[in-house]
Amino acid sequence: MPREIITLQVGQCGNQIGMEFWKQLCAEHGINSEGFLEDYATQGGDRKDVFFYQADDEHYIPRALLFDLEPRVIHSLRNSPFANLYNPENIFVSQEGSGAGNNWASGYSQAEKVNEEIMDMIDREADGSDSLEGFVLTHSIAGGTGSGMGSYLLEQLNDRYPKKLIQTYSVFPNASDVVVQPYNCMLSFKRLTLNADAVVVLDNTALFRIAADRLHIDQPTVAETNSLVSTVMSASTTTLRYPGYMNNDLIGLLASLIPTPRCHF
Repeated sequence: MPREIITLQVGQCGNQIGMEFWKQLCAEHGINSEGFLEDYATQGGDRKDVFFYQADDEHYIPRALLFDLEPRVIHSLRNSPFANLYNPENIFVSQEGSGAGNNWASGYSQAEKVNEEIMDMIDREADGSDSLEGFVLTHSIAGGTGSGMGSYLLEQLNDRYPKKLIQTYSVFPNASDVVVQPYNCMLSFKRLTLNADAVVVLDNTALFRIAADRLHIDQPTVAETNSLVSTVMSASTTTLRYPGYMNNDLIGLLASLIPTPRCHF
């Protein structure tokens, strides 16, 4: 029986990474952009149920919740070929739509105001799972929504689901001219240390360097570095999706971090 994992995508960066991740998973499992299985993929022994669930009409829907305080990225998703893949009830965009202005406190306080709506979405998704194993959070710790709202979600998840694992894919920023960026990072850091079980550090500088040195791309775009991140995410979850001898569930992957609970980066 697969242990389900719910993916939370927060902010501009988190949603862009998440979109690439689901494209990658669909390609690996033979699911088309509408969510239906391709003919060649019907015989596989893979566990699609870990990250997807099946609707009544047999099409696969990602166990993903998309949160953002500004509509731009979500709007581009709704106009993309993968628009019909997601459950529209799992998409949350703030009514104000003004974003968090690269400010951790703004993201955190706006998340507090819509706490009930957000937690209802998470509870509904968790109730739909047979044996939920944990949550995966994708976000950036430099901006406003990813860091502020992401921090709030980490605290709430830890409080409401203390027995469930929380793994994050956190994009760490390169040097920028945004004055409050170091503050956003430090405030997010505390929540990642206290409330997450494992943090996969995605260093922006390193991603650009890999794209330049290894892939020989002169001017790497955000889309290209995001596809690198999605490759890392799909590779690190391969053992959960394809049954083997080792690391068949998330706790198996994270077990080596147990002796040092705060040092899980």
